[in-house]
Amino acid sequence: MTAFSRREFLRVTAVAGGLLATITLPGCRTEDGAGASTLDPSLFVRINDDNSITITVAKSEMGQGVRTSLAMLVAEDLDADWSQIKVEQASYHPKYGEMGTGGSGSVRDNWKQMREAGAALRAMLVAAAAKEWEVEPAECRTENSFVIHEGKGRRAHYGSLAAKAASQPVPREVVVKPRAQWTLLGKDKVGVDVADISHGRAGYGLDVRVPGMLYASIERTRVFGGTVKSVDKAAALAVPGVKDVVEIPAVGNGVNIHAGVAVVATNTWAALQGRRALKVEWDTGRRAAESSESYRSFMAAAVEKTGEETVNKRGDPDAVLARASTVFSATFETPFLSHATMEPMNATASVVGDKVEAWSPTQFPDWGAQALAQVLKTAIENVQVHTTLMGGGFGRRINPDFTVEAALVSRQVKQPVKVVWTREDDLRHDFYRPCAMHRIDASLGSDGMPEAWRHRISTPSIDVSYGPKPKAGWGPNEADGSGNMSYRIPHRSCEYTLLDSGVPRGWWRAVSTTHGVFATESMIDELAVAAGKDPVAFRMALIDGYTLPQPPDSDRFAFDPARLKGVLEAAAAKAGWGRTLPPGHGMGVACSFDHLGYAAEVFEVSVRADRLRIHRVVCAADSGPIVNPTGARAQIEGGIIQGLSAALKERITIAGGAVTQGNFDSYSLLRINEAPTVIEAYFVETDTVPTGLGEPSVPPVAPALANAIFNATGKRLRTLPLDIKLA
Repeated sequence: MTAFSRREFLRVTAVAGGLLATITLPGCRTEDGAGASTLDPSLFVRINDDNSITITVAKSEMGQGVRTSLAMLVAEDLDADWSQIKVEQASYHPKYGEMGTGGSGSVRDNWKQMREAGAALRAMLVAAAAKEWEVEPAECRTENSFVIHEGKGRRAHYGSLAAKAASQPVPREVVVKPRAQWTLLGKDKVGVDVADISHGRAGYGLDVRVPGMLYASIERTRVFGGTVKSVDKAAALAVPGVKDVVEIPAVGNGVNIHAGVAVVATNTWAALQGRRALKVEWDTGRRAAESSESYRSFMAAAVEKTGEETVNKRGDPDAVLARASTVFSATFETPFLSHATMEPMNATASVVGDKVEAWSPTQFPDWGAQALAQVLKTAIENVQVHTTLMGGGFGRRINPDFTVEAALVSRQVKQPVKVVWTREDDLRHDFYRPCAMHRIDASLGSDGMPEAWRHRISTPSIDVSYGPKPKAGWGPNEADGSGNMSYRIPHRSCEYTLLDSGVPRGWWRAVSTTHGVFATESMIDELAVAAGKDPVAFRMALIDGYTLPQPPDSDRFAFDPARLKGVLEAAAAKAGWGRTLPPGHGMGVACSFDHLGYAAEVFEVSVRADRLRIHRVVCAADSGPIVNPTGARAQIEGGIIQGLSAALKERITIAGGAVTQGNFDSYSLLRINEAPTVIEAYFVETDTVPTGLGEPSVPPVAPALANAIFNATGKRLRTLPLDIKLA
């Protein structure tokens, strides 16, 4: 039961024959007596007089099903007819609070507010019907968008009650449904966008059309940090359809736009042809000598000595390792990764005077709006950002660079402009998942369990990519999945050394745990084998309540060792761990805690004639209650496929300060014939606030696969992508 305080209210207005409820719940933009303000999501619900219900979602849809799951939260406690639900996408506005979509946080952050909003609105509709029928509200019930009074045989559509409900007082207290009464949550639902996507009606960023719009293609500096020295526009301007050629300056301050030259034309083809005709001379700048080889040399030296920063330390691992009779040491390497979304970056913008309007497939429309205001030096009130559907995000579309680029071109040509990136642009000007090197030294005690563990990491910092290097404190973020691993080891440490790099870094699906968990879960497996212990039993014995860095809402989301054990036990049981396998087959296991979710995976593979075949992947995940099982399974399966693609195929290499890859001929992705024969997803639904499923299934993929390959071949692979051919 929740009592709505001054900051927790529903402002209700009758509009156009319906009921518009602006739900402003805990943390929304409201002001207290001292004038302080905070932000949290807002939600608009419109009950129409035709009995349909329109829910406006302020999070971005990129294939993860957020528009479906958030609408389900409201519809459940509103007792709405799901077939009558419509979903609209919110454009940027401060009233929505934080609109950013990432970190597997959309359901988590809206679970309480949106359900309570539905419950409060339902209570107002019941009160309106009870008043009309001259009965007590407690005598009424709701079902499928009807208020029903059995005794009088009365039924009323929500739509017919909406205007009357608007005059009812907002309830001071609401009670959401217990799980036993759920009719929508936890039930399989087809995504609200699926029909439009399947029939080509859905509007992505590339589908935007604005009257008077021109098209632009931008030649950007290949060397990170380079600038334009000179440009010869003549040949480009001679291409039929080309209207203008304008320079785009480099922009730092966290927006991080590369210097470039935009060719603006009446169609995309003309813009591309004009771009090919450009003659640009570049000043390559100070990063031109950087390469993957130079990075590797630095990291290799860094992990051999004490790190710049101690992320955490328990006991005295150095002393224990110094006197150990046997020290197990291993080095793990991972490359830069691109997001490689199906839909390359694009945005459309129109700048008229000090007004800016943008249409963008962005994960963070609020950051996009702030960046537009910052770079164009206008007030945030003058900025509009409309969020479109997007063909994949994975963290890349958090960044506002592609949105601001379009506005910079529009301002110069004084017309609306759509900037379209090529695949080469996308791969060469990404915000990459950092490369990393991990060195782990460990020893076992007399009981065969780990006694000491020293973990040294070197990687570029994502945080430092957006500003100056802090004096201290940047290590833990880059050491996620390493410094906060959940195994009980009496003497342990994690140390971090920053690699200075000109390569832009950004948030990739599950971010640092994708390389940290690969190192830790591979090494734990090596220690289990060395101790002669079963890898699952070894992990179960080590998982305890080690104090991890906690999120702000730590009372709800503190690490729970029982939940990690729960998914590990479930995955092992479902996979038939320990059963006899055919010759050449092997099983491997890994588990992790990422973005407040727990996941464990078991891979079954075979290796014949040095060729790998992945027969089966079993994943058990615990992110609390499942809102939409159809979407949840898709998230698990998609995470496993993307994790496999990174584990087996993907690598960005740097030479001369620039990315060497250009398209999918050199940046390979997992193909359908290389995917696992079977992927099974199981959910361990603990009774807690749900967290996200977009990321937890990714980190265990690479180590579970590598451990399975070891059990099939006896060979340890410690560098990603794994050096093995696919059958």
